Amino acid sequence: MNGSTSIDTIINYLPERIRELLKAIPIEKMENIMELRLRGGGPVYLVYSDRICYLSQRGELTEMLTDSLFTVSGAHIRDIIDRLCHYSMHSCAKQLREGFFVVENGVRVGVSGTYSTGDSAILTDFTSVNFRVSRCVQGCADDIFSKTYGKNVIICGGVSSGKTTVLRELCRLTGSFRKSTLIDERNEISCLIRGIPQNDVGSLTDVISGSPRSVGIMSAIRTLSPDVIFCDEIASQEDVEAILDGIGCGVVFTVTAHGTNYTDLLRRKEIAYLIEKGRFDLAVFLKGASFPGEVREIRRLKYVDQA
Repeated sequence: MNGSTSIDTIINYLPERIRELLKAIPIEKMENIMELRLRGGGPVYLVYSDRICYLSQRGELTEMLTDSLFTVSGAHIRDIIDRLCHYSMHSCAKQLREGFFVVENGVRVGVSGTYSTGDSAILTDFTSVNFRVSRCVQGCADDIFSKTYGKNVIICGGVSSGKTTVLRELCRLTGSFRKSTLIDERNEISCLIRGIPQNDVGSLTDVISGSPRSVGIMSAIRTLSPDVIFCDEIASQEDVEAILDGIGCGVVFTVTAHGTNYTDLLRRKEIAYLIEKGRFDLAVFLKGASFPGEVREIRRLKYVDQA
């Protein structure tokens, strides 16, 4: 990397006036933000783990909705989209179909708006942009690495609990000495740019990005001979079947799933099926959004069907 930070990256994609206002904010108030959100006709707001702050017309932060807040215009939103597309929307048709960009330093950008009609619908009338800061918290998985290594593991938590952060760190640790493959369907974990991971996922880790999760898993099994596969958000029966095939071939899996507790986890039929089949050893439950990446419980899973 070039020494720039995620905050530097975000600011570089913003219109000049918003950039100036944010640069006036002390760095200690900027470095801990989780998201920077902009909505046409609304304020600029900064999301922290425990609060939301708004940007005033004077470049100050406040937790109050007042008339003194800076208002984002539709032109501001379009300016950001142009910058994200490097002034060539045609070259970013895939991102505009998905409403999702990955830029330097692993920053993830979500875009909302109205989809065009037709077979290749893309976002055209843009309404809001959300910059999500990507943080590689090296050390956050040290305590659980020795307990989970070599086992099939489900990392569980609610929204913004740090599931992806812990998964990435376990991948980095494992991928430093074992053949690993990261299935990064939406490029949110490794944040590849021109084939180079913006986030450290381990020197022995191969990354498959941009394909459906199940396709990536089967491709890895057939062509990359991984010892361990890491993937985010198991969500379909196709994912389940691919994982079962991989485990049958001797591959170890670490995956993530939404679920704040064991009962919640079993409500997800795909995960419940994997647990009932007795293919996963441990569930790691995270504390939640107020303590992202911190572990509340490691639970040994009850094998219902050992056949």
